[in-house]
Amino acid sequence: MPAGFVIDNSVVMAWCFEDESSPYARAVQDALKTRHALVPRVWALEVANVLAVAERKKRITRSNAARFLVLLRSLPITVEAETPERVFGEISSLAMETGLTAYDASYLDLAIRQGLPLATLDADLRKAARKVGVAILRL
Repeated sequence: MPAGFVIDNSVVMAWCFEDESSPYARAVQDALKTRHALVPRVWALEVANVLAVAERKKRITRSNAARFLVLLRSLPITVEAETPERVFGEISSLAMETGLTAYDASYLDLAIRQGLPLATLDADLRKAARKVGVAILRL
């Protein structure tokens, strides 16, 4: 299955929390039936952090968080590793150039390198993607 797009955590976590759900997030999840997504290494830490904070705030139970992680492992999402040199170089520069966090810049950098559209609900990331010529995934 060819890589179809880079997906950021704003979309992924919208699958977990009903109050963050959107037609776009659901369409991206449906697209994973025929395409697969790429994410930077930081994605796994972002998912784990959101779930840990949500559990502490009683927004999700531990068992529901575990079920969500099982769902994520079943989806065709490939984690791409960045080298420290890339993080300290291109990703850091991209973050400074676009005003993004280094975390968000890692998604944008991956989309640039792979020549893939980006699936995101994050307004700042969408704006930065347009600025550097990365397409936003349209479904």
